[in-house]
Amino acid sequence: MTHPEAPVAGLGPDDRDPEALRAGALAALTTARERTRLLTTCVDEAELTAQHSPLMSPLVWDLAHIGNQEEQWLLRAVAGRTAMRPEIDSVYDAFEHPRAERPALPLLSPTEAHHYAAEVRGRVEDVLAGSPLRGSRLLDAAFAFGMIAQHEQQHDETMLITHQLRRGPAALTAPDPGPPASPPAAAEVLVPGGEFTMGTSTEPWALDNERPAHRRDVAAYWIDTAPVTCGAYLEFMADGGYDDARWWDPAGWSHIREHGLVAPLFWRREGGQWLRRRFGVTEPVPADEPVLHVSWYEADAYARWAGRRLPTEAEWEKAARHDPAADRSRRYPWGDADPGPGHANLGQRHLRPAPAGAYEEGQSPLGVRQLIGDVWEWTASDFLPYPGFVAFPYREYSEVFFGSDHKVLRGGSFAVDKVACRGTFRNWDYPVRRQIFSGFRTARDASAEEHRGKGSR
Repeated sequence: MTHPEAPVAGLGPDDRDPEALRAGALAALTTARERTRLLTTCVDEAELTAQHSPLMSPLVWDLAHIGNQEEQWLLRAVAGRTAMRPEIDSVYDAFEHPRAERPALPLLSPTEAHHYAAEVRGRVEDVLAGSPLRGSRLLDAAFAFGMIAQHEQQHDETMLITHQLRRGPAALTAPDPGPPASPPAAAEVLVPGGEFTMGTSTEPWALDNERPAHRRDVAAYWIDTAPVTCGAYLEFMADGGYDDARWWDPAGWSHIREHGLVAPLFWRREGGQWLRRRFGVTEPVPADEPVLHVSWYEADAYARWAGRRLPTEAEWEKAARHDPAADRSRRYPWGDADPGPGHANLGQRHLRPAPAGAYEEGQSPLGVRQLIGDVWEWTASDFLPYPGFVAFPYREYSEVFFGSDHKVLRGGSFAVDKVACRGTFRNWDYPVRRQIFSGFRTARDASAEEHRGKGSR
Protein backbone atom coordinates (compact mmCIF):
# COMPACT_ATOMS: atom_id res chain seq x y z
CA MET A 1 0.00 0.00 0.00
CA THR A 2 1.30 3.43 -0.83
CA HIS A 3 1.31 6.20 1.75
CA PRO A 4 0.45 9.55 0.17
CA GLU A 5 2.90 11.86 1.89
CA ALA A 6 4.23 15.19 0.76
CA PRO A 7 7.61 14.63 -0.90
CA VAL A 8 10.45 16.76 0.34
CA ALA A 9 11.80 17.86 -3.00
CA GLY A 10 15.57 17.97 -3.26
CA LEU A 11 16.14 16.86 0.33
CA GLY A 12 16.84 13.17 -0.20
CA PRO A 13 20.30 11.86 0.65
CA ASP A 14 21.03 11.00 -2.96
CA ASP A 15 19.40 13.87 -4.86
CA ARG A 16 20.34 17.06 -3.07
CA ASP A 17 23.40 19.12 -3.82
CA PRO A 18 25.94 18.58 -1.01
CA GLU A 19 26.74 22.28 -1.01
CA ALA A 20 23.10 23.16 -0.44
CA LEU A 21 22.97 20.59 2.36
CA ARG A 22 26.12 22.06 3.85
CA ALA A 23 24.74 25.59 3.71
CA GLY A 24 21.43 24.52 5.25
CA ALA A 25 23.11 22.65 8.08
CA LEU A 26 25.47 25.53 8.81
CA ALA A 27 22.59 28.01 8.83
CA ALA A 28 20.61 25.86 11.27
CA LEU A 29 23.61 25.46 13.59
CA THR A 30 24.42 29.18 13.42
CA THR A 31 20.83 30.23 14.17
CA ALA A 32 20.77 27.95 17.19
CA ARG A 33 24.10 29.24 18.49
CA GLU A 34 23.05 32.89 18.15
CA ARG A 35 19.99 32.13 20.24
CA THR A 36 22.04 30.23 22.83
CA ARG A 37 24.38 33.19 23.08
CA LEU A 38 21.46 35.58 23.64
CA LEU A 39 19.96 33.40 26.37
CA THR A 40 23.28 33.03 28.22
CA THR A 41 24.63 36.58 27.94
CA CYS A 42 21.56 38.58 28.96
CA VAL A 43 22.06 37.78 32.67
CA ASP A 44 25.11 37.83 34.92
CA GLU A 45 27.21 34.87 36.09
CA ALA A 46 25.30 34.50 39.33
CA GLU A 47 22.06 34.06 37.36
CA LEU A 48 23.73 31.56 35.02
CA THR A 49 24.93 29.34 37.86
CA ALA A 50 21.79 29.61 40.03
CA GLN A 51 19.05 27.01 39.95
CA HIS A 52 15.87 29.01 39.43
CA SER A 53 13.63 25.97 39.93
CA PRO A 54 14.29 22.34 40.91
CA LEU A 55 12.46 21.46 37.69
CA MET A 56 15.22 23.08 35.63
CA SER A 57 19.00 22.97 35.31
CA PRO A 58 21.19 26.00 35.89
CA LEU A 59 21.55 27.82 32.58
CA VAL A 60 25.28 27.13 32.58
CA TRP A 61 24.59 23.38 32.66
CA ASP A 62 22.47 23.63 29.50
CA LEU A 63 25.19 25.68 27.80
CA ALA A 64 27.94 23.12 28.41
CA HIS A 65 25.59 20.20 27.72
CA ILE A 66 24.89 21.68 24.28
CA GLY A 67 28.62 21.75 23.57
CA ASN A 68 29.19 18.26 24.96
CA GLN A 69 26.44 16.67 22.85
CA GLU A 70 27.77 18.44 19.77
CA GLU A 71 31.26 17.16 20.49
CA GLN A 72 30.10 13.58 21.11
CA TRP A 73 27.99 13.30 17.97
CA LEU A 74 29.68 15.51 15.37
CA LEU A 75 33.33 15.35 16.37
CA ARG A 76 33.54 11.84 17.83
CA ALA A 77 30.76 9.81 16.15
CA VAL A 78 30.80 11.51 12.73
CA ALA A 79 34.42 12.64 12.40
CA GLY A 80 36.06 9.99 14.59
CA ARG A 81 38.10 12.54 16.51
CA THR A 82 39.62 12.09 19.95
CA ALA A 83 37.51 13.36 22.84
CA MET A 84 38.28 16.93 23.88
CA ARG A 85 36.97 16.74 27.46
CA PRO A 86 36.05 13.10 28.23
CA GLU A 87 36.08 13.81 31.97
CA ILE A 88 32.94 15.97 31.69
CA ASP A 89 30.80 13.48 29.76
CA SER A 90 29.25 12.14 32.96
CA VAL A 91 28.60 15.61 34.37
CA TYR A 92 26.54 16.57 31.32
CA ASP A 93 24.75 13.24 30.88
CA ALA A 94 21.07 14.15 31.23
CA PHE A 95 20.14 10.58 32.20
CA GLU A 96 22.76 10.19 34.88
CA HIS A 97 21.92 13.31 36.89
CA PRO A 98 18.36 14.59 37.56
CA ARG A 99 17.92 18.34 37.15
CA ALA A 100 17.49 18.97 40.87
CA GLU A 101 20.99 17.54 41.53
CA ARG A 102 22.91 19.35 38.80
CA PRO A 103 23.91 22.49 40.77
CA ALA A 104 26.02 20.25 43.04
CA LEU A 105 28.03 18.81 40.14
CA PRO A 106 31.52 20.09 39.22
CA LEU A 107 30.15 22.28 36.42
CA LEU A 108 32.24 24.34 34.07
CA SER A 109 32.14 28.03 34.95
CA PRO A 110 30.22 30.31 32.57
CA THR A 111 33.49 31.46 30.98
CA GLU A 112 34.72 27.87 30.58
CA ALA A 113 31.37 26.71 29.20
CA HIS A 114 31.25 29.49 26.61
CA HIS A 115 34.84 28.77 25.57
CA TYR A 116 34.21 25.01 25.35
CA ALA A 117 31.04 25.39 23.25
CA ALA A 118 32.80 27.84 20.93
CA GLU A 119 35.83 25.59 20.48
CA VAL A 120 33.61 22.62 19.68
CA ARG A 121 31.67 24.68 17.14
CA GLY A 122 34.83 25.84 15.39
CA ARG A 123 35.93 22.23 14.91
CA VAL A 124 32.45 21.16 13.83
CA GLU A 125 32.43 23.79 11.10
CA ASP A 126 35.66 22.29 9.77
CA VAL A 127 34.11 18.81 9.83
CA LEU A 128 30.99 20.03 8.03
CA ALA A 129 33.06 21.79 5.38
CA GLY A 130 34.88 18.57 4.50
CA SER A 131 32.12 15.99 4.94
CA PRO A 132 30.65 14.17 1.91
CA LEU A 133 27.27 14.20 3.72
CA ARG A 134 26.50 10.71 2.51
CA GLY A 135 27.58 7.13 3.13
CA SER A 136 25.92 6.47 6.51
CA ARG A 137 22.60 7.13 8.22
CA LEU A 138 24.21 9.83 10.36
CA LEU A 139 25.62 11.63 7.33
CA ASP A 140 22.86 11.14 4.74
CA ALA A 141 21.15 14.49 4.09
CA ALA A 142 23.33 15.95 6.89
CA PHE A 143 21.09 14.20 9.44
CA ALA A 144 23.56 14.34 12.35
CA PHE A 145 24.09 18.08 11.87
CA GLY A 146 20.34 18.65 11.71
CA MET A 147 19.84 16.51 14.80
CA ILE A 148 22.33 18.62 16.75
CA ALA A 149 20.77 21.88 15.55
CA GLN A 150 17.41 20.57 16.78
CA HIS A 151 18.94 19.48 20.07
CA GLU A 152 20.40 22.93 20.68
CA GLN A 153 17.11 24.64 19.82
CA GLN A 154 15.27 22.30 22.19
CA HIS A 155 17.64 23.33 24.97
CA ASP A 156 17.19 26.95 23.97
CA GLU A 157 13.48 26.48 24.61
CA THR A 158 14.34 24.84 27.93
CA MET A 159 16.53 27.82 28.84
CA LEU A 160 13.72 30.19 27.87
CA ILE A 161 11.48 28.29 30.31
CA THR A 162 14.17 28.87 32.95
CA HIS A 163 14.11 32.59 32.13
CA GLN A 164 10.35 32.56 32.68
CA LEU A 165 10.81 30.85 36.06
CA ARG A 166 13.57 33.15 37.30
CA ARG A 167 12.64 36.06 39.54
CA GLY A 168 13.82 39.60 38.98
CA PRO A 169 13.56 42.22 36.25
CA ALA A 170 13.10 41.36 32.60
CA ALA A 171 16.26 40.24 30.83
CA LEU A 172 14.71 39.55 27.42
CA THR A 173 12.59 41.74 25.17
CA ALA A 174 10.78 41.22 21.88
CA PRO A 175 7.95 42.94 19.99
CA ASP A 176 4.43 41.68 20.54
CA PRO A 177 2.66 39.80 17.73
CA GLY A 178 -0.14 41.65 16.00
CA PRO A 179 -3.85 40.81 16.09
CA PRO A 180 -5.39 38.52 13.49
CA ALA A 181 -6.10 40.27 10.18
CA SER A 182 -9.44 38.45 10.08
CA PRO A 183 -10.87 35.94 12.56
CA PRO A 184 -11.72 32.38 11.55
CA ALA A 185 -15.13 32.02 9.93
CA ALA A 186 -16.25 29.46 12.53
CA ALA A 187 -15.24 28.37 16.03
CA GLU A 188 -14.88 24.74 14.94
CA VAL A 189 -14.70 22.70 11.75
CA LEU A 190 -15.73 19.17 10.85
CA VAL A 191 -12.86 16.90 9.84
CA PRO A 192 -14.18 14.13 7.57
CA GLY A 193 -13.63 10.54 8.66
CA GLY A 194 -11.35 8.14 6.83
CA GLU A 195 -7.73 7.21 6.43
CA PHE A 196 -4.78 9.58 6.25
CA THR A 197 -1.01 9.25 6.34
CA MET A 198 0.45 9.90 9.78
CA GLY A 199 4.16 10.32 10.50
CA THR A 200 6.88 10.53 7.88
CA SER A 201 9.33 8.39 5.97
CA THR A 202 10.64 11.22 3.77
CA GLU A 203 11.41 14.20 6.04
CA PRO A 204 15.25 14.07 6.17
CA TRP A 205 15.72 15.53 9.66
CA ALA A 206 12.68 13.89 11.27
CA LEU A 207 13.53 12.12 14.52
CA ASP A 208 12.88 8.47 15.22
CA ASN A 209 9.54 8.85 17.00
CA GLU A 210 8.08 10.61 13.93
CA ARG A 211 8.79 7.57 11.75
CA PRO A 212 7.63 5.68 9.75
CA ALA A 213 4.72 7.01 7.70
CA HIS A 214 1.69 4.80 8.19
CA ARG A 215 -2.05 4.87 7.54
CA ARG A 216 -4.52 5.76 10.29
CA ASP A 217 -8.29 5.54 10.08
CA VAL A 218 -9.92 8.33 12.05
CA ALA A 219 -13.67 8.78 12.53
CA ALA A 220 -15.17 12.18 11.70
CA TYR A 221 -14.82 14.79 14.45
CA TRP A 222 -15.08 18.50 15.14
CA ILE A 223 -12.03 20.50 16.22
CA ASP A 224 -11.52 24.09 17.36
CA THR A 225 -10.20 26.45 14.70
CA ALA A 226 -7.98 28.14 17.33
CA PRO A 227 -6.51 27.25 20.71
CA VAL A 228 -8.59 27.80 23.85
CA THR A 229 -8.13 31.37 25.08
CA CYS A 230 -7.38 32.81 28.49
CA GLY A 231 -10.83 34.42 28.42
CA ALA A 232 -12.55 31.08 27.89
CA TYR A 233 -10.41 29.50 30.60
CA LEU A 234 -11.39 32.29 33.00
CA GLU A 235 -15.02 31.27 32.47
CA PHE A 236 -14.13 27.73 33.56
CA MET A 237 -12.44 29.14 36.66
CA ALA A 238 -15.34 31.48 37.46
CA ASP A 239 -17.76 28.56 37.22
CA GLY A 240 -15.85 26.74 39.97
CA GLY A 241 -13.88 24.50 37.64
CA TYR A 242 -11.07 23.97 40.15
CA ASP A 243 -13.57 23.06 42.89
CA ASP A 244 -15.65 20.46 41.07
CA ALA A 245 -14.28 16.91 40.98
CA ARG A 246 -16.66 16.01 38.12
CA TRP A 247 -14.38 17.58 35.55
CA TRP A 248 -11.10 16.09 36.71
CA ASP A 249 -9.19 12.91 36.06
CA PRO A 250 -8.87 11.33 39.54
CA ALA A 251 -5.07 11.72 39.53
CA GLY A 252 -5.45 15.33 38.43
CA TRP A 253 -8.01 16.06 41.13
CA SER A 254 -5.65 14.65 43.77
CA HIS A 255 -2.80 16.72 42.36
CA ILE A 256 -4.59 20.07 42.35
CA ARG A 257 -5.99 19.50 45.84
CA GLU A 258 -2.60 18.49 47.23
CA HIS A 259 -0.87 21.53 45.73
CA GLY A 260 -3.70 24.04 46.13
CA LEU A 261 -3.89 24.90 42.41
CA VAL A 262 -6.61 27.37 41.42
CA ALA A 263 -5.29 28.86 38.15
CA PRO A 264 -2.63 28.37 35.46
CA LEU A 265 0.98 28.74 36.52
CA PHE A 266 2.20 32.35 36.92
CA TRP A 267 -1.36 33.68 37.43
CA ARG A 268 -2.47 35.49 40.58
CA ARG A 269 -5.55 37.42 41.60
CA GLU A 270 -5.05 40.99 42.76
CA GLY A 271 -7.42 43.90 43.14
CA GLY A 272 -10.34 42.01 41.61
CA GLN A 273 -8.51 40.96 38.44
CA TRP A 274 -6.27 38.15 37.32
CA LEU A 275 -2.64 39.03 36.57
CA ARG A 276 0.18 36.95 35.18
CA ARG A 277 3.97 37.17 35.31
CA ARG A 278 5.69 36.90 31.94
CA PHE A 279 9.49 37.11 31.69
CA GLY A 280 9.80 39.53 34.58
CA VAL A 281 6.76 41.65 33.66
CA THR A 282 3.40 41.50 35.46
CA GLU A 283 0.37 42.21 33.27
CA PRO A 284 -3.38 41.61 33.18
CA VAL A 285 -4.27 38.19 31.79
CA PRO A 286 -4.98 38.82 28.06
CA ALA A 287 -8.41 37.40 27.31
CA ASP A 288 -7.75 36.95 23.58
CA GLU A 289 -4.49 34.98 23.83
CA PRO A 290 -4.27 31.18 23.96
CA VAL A 291 -4.10 30.03 27.57
CA LEU A 292 -0.54 29.11 28.54
CA HIS A 293 1.20 27.12 31.28
CA VAL A 294 -1.57 24.62 31.92
CA SER A 295 -1.06 20.94 32.69
CA TRP A 296 -2.68 18.08 30.81
CA TYR A 297 -4.99 17.62 33.78
CA GLU A 298 -6.13 21.25 33.55
CA ALA A 299 -6.65 21.01 29.78
CA ASP A 300 -8.61 17.79 30.17
CA ALA A 301 -10.77 19.27 32.96
CA TYR A 302 -11.61 22.35 30.89
CA ALA A 303 -12.56 20.19 27.91
CA ARG A 304 -14.91 18.08 30.04
CA TRP A 305 -16.46 21.20 31.59
CA ALA A 306 -17.07 22.55 28.09
CA GLY A 307 -18.76 19.31 27.03
CA ARG A 308 -15.87 18.46 24.76
CA ARG A 309 -12.58 16.54 24.93
CA LEU A 310 -8.95 16.82 23.95
CA PRO A 311 -8.19 15.60 20.41
CA THR A 312 -6.20 12.42 20.05
CA GLU A 313 -2.74 12.75 18.57
CA ALA A 314 -3.98 11.23 15.30
CA GLU A 315 -6.89 13.71 15.17
CA TRP A 316 -4.52 16.59 15.80
CA GLU A 317 -2.18 15.50 13.01
CA LYS A 318 -4.99 14.87 10.55
CA ALA A 319 -6.33 18.38 11.19
CA ALA A 320 -2.82 19.78 10.72
CA ARG A 321 -1.57 17.84 7.70
CA HIS A 322 -4.32 16.13 5.72
CA ASP A 323 -5.35 17.74 2.46
CA PRO A 324 -8.74 16.17 1.64
CA ALA A 325 -8.80 17.54 -1.90
CA ALA A 326 -5.50 15.91 -2.85
CA ASP A 327 -5.83 13.03 -0.34
CA ARG A 328 -2.30 13.46 0.91
CA SER A 329 -0.49 14.69 4.00
CA ARG A 330 1.38 17.98 3.81
CA ARG A 331 4.55 18.85 5.69
CA TYR A 332 2.77 21.76 7.39
CA PRO A 333 -0.85 22.95 7.59
CA TRP A 334 -0.27 25.55 4.84
CA GLY A 335 1.63 23.25 2.48
CA ASP A 336 5.14 21.91 1.99
CA ALA A 337 7.15 25.15 2.21
CA ASP A 338 9.24 25.84 5.29
CA PRO A 339 7.62 28.20 7.83
CA GLY A 340 7.80 31.92 7.10
CA PRO A 341 6.89 34.85 9.36
CA GLY A 342 3.35 34.92 7.99
CA HIS A 343 2.72 31.25 8.71
CA ALA A 344 3.40 30.86 12.42
CA ASN A 345 4.74 32.38 15.63
CA LEU A 346 8.07 30.56 16.03
CA GLY A 347 11.70 31.06 16.99
CA GLN A 348 11.34 33.40 19.98
CA ARG A 349 10.50 36.18 17.53
CA HIS A 350 7.90 37.14 20.12
CA LEU A 351 7.82 36.29 23.81
CA ARG A 352 4.13 35.42 23.90
CA PRO A 353 1.48 33.69 21.82
CA ALA A 354 -0.33 35.67 19.16
CA PRO A 355 -4.04 36.33 19.75
CA ALA A 356 -6.26 33.36 19.01
CA GLY A 357 -7.21 33.17 15.35
CA ALA A 358 -4.01 34.74 14.03
CA TYR A 359 -1.92 33.56 11.06
CA GLU A 360 -4.59 33.03 8.42
CA GLU A 361 -1.77 32.37 5.95
CA GLY A 362 -0.76 29.37 8.03
CA GLN A 363 -4.14 27.69 8.34
CA SER A 364 -4.88 24.14 7.26
CA PRO A 365 -7.02 23.24 4.20
CA LEU A 366 -10.06 23.04 6.49
CA GLY A 367 -9.38 26.44 8.07
CA VAL A 368 -7.76 25.38 11.38
CA ARG A 369 -5.26 28.00 12.58
CA GLN A 370 -2.21 28.17 14.84
CA LEU A 371 -1.53 24.45 14.65
CA ILE A 372 2.15 25.33 14.39
CA GLY A 373 3.70 27.75 16.88
CA ASP A 374 2.17 29.85 19.68
CA VAL A 375 1.53 27.06 22.24
CA TRP A 376 2.31 23.37 22.54
CA GLU A 377 -1.05 21.62 22.43
CA TRP A 378 -1.87 18.77 24.80
CA THR A 379 -3.54 15.77 23.16
CA ALA A 380 -5.46 12.91 24.74
CA SER A 381 -2.82 10.37 23.70
CA ASP A 382 -0.07 8.58 25.57
CA PHE A 383 3.42 8.76 24.03
CA LEU A 384 3.74 5.49 22.12
CA PRO A 385 5.82 4.27 19.15
CA TYR A 386 4.40 4.13 15.66
CA PRO A 387 4.07 0.73 13.95
CA GLY A 388 7.52 -0.15 12.62
CA PHE A 389 9.36 2.22 14.96
CA VAL A 390 13.14 1.77 15.09
CA ALA A 391 15.25 3.67 17.63
CA PHE A 392 17.91 5.84 15.95
CA PRO A 393 20.52 6.92 16.69
CA TYR A 394 20.07 6.17 20.42
CA ARG A 395 17.29 4.68 22.57
CA GLU A 396 17.33 7.52 25.08
CA TYR A 397 15.87 10.06 22.69
CA SER A 398 12.41 8.46 22.50
CA GLU A 399 12.16 4.79 23.35
CA VAL A 400 12.78 5.04 27.09
CA PHE A 401 9.86 7.49 27.43
CA PHE A 402 7.22 5.40 25.67
CA GLY A 403 4.24 4.44 27.81
CA SER A 404 1.33 5.84 29.76
CA ASP A 405 3.44 8.11 32.00
CA HIS A 406 3.80 10.76 29.30
CA LYS A 407 1.15 12.60 27.28
CA VAL A 408 1.81 13.88 23.75
CA LEU A 409 1.95 17.56 22.87
CA ARG A 410 1.92 18.74 19.28
CA GLY A 411 2.48 21.86 17.21
CA GLY A 412 5.27 23.75 18.94
CA SER A 413 5.18 27.12 20.69
CA PHE A 414 6.50 30.64 20.18
CA ALA A 415 9.69 29.33 21.82
CA VAL A 416 10.32 26.64 19.20
CA ASP A 417 12.55 27.21 16.19
CA LYS A 418 11.35 26.04 12.78
CA VAL A 419 14.16 23.46 12.58
CA ALA A 420 12.58 21.64 15.55
CA CYS A 421 8.95 22.06 14.55
CA ARG A 422 6.98 20.43 11.72
CA GLY A 423 3.65 18.75 11.15
CA THR A 424 5.01 15.39 12.31
CA PHE A 425 7.06 16.61 15.30
CA ARG A 426 6.11 14.98 18.63
CA ASN A 427 6.72 16.36 22.11
CA TRP A 428 5.82 14.66 25.38
CA ASP A 429 5.75 15.36 29.09
CA TYR A 430 4.22 14.33 32.38
CA PRO A 431 0.55 15.33 32.72
CA VAL A 432 1.36 17.51 35.77
CA ARG A 433 3.85 19.73 33.94
CA ARG A 434 2.97 23.43 33.69
CA GLN A 435 6.26 25.31 33.34
CA ILE A 436 6.38 24.37 29.65
CA PHE A 437 4.75 26.64 27.04
CA SER A 438 1.64 24.46 26.89
CA GLY A 439 -1.94 25.16 25.90
CA PHE A 440 -4.61 23.16 24.06
CA ARG A 441 -7.61 23.11 21.77
CA THR A 442 -10.67 20.89 22.09
CA ALA A 443 -12.58 18.46 19.90
CA ARG A 444 -15.84 16.53 19.91
CA ASP A 445 -17.19 13.49 18.14
CA ALA A 446 -19.26 13.99 15.02
CA SER A 447 -22.75 12.57 15.06
CA ALA A 448 -23.61 9.60 12.90
CA GLU A 449 -25.73 11.87 10.71
CA GLU A 450 -22.81 14.29 10.17
CA HIS A 451 -20.52 11.36 9.43
CA ARG A 452 -22.92 9.93 6.86
CA GLY A 453 -23.42 13.33 5.30
CA LYS A 454 -19.73 13.79 4.65
CA GLY A 455 -19.33 10.27 3.35
CA SER A 456 -22.12 10.67 0.79
CA ARG A 457 -20.54 13.58 -1.03
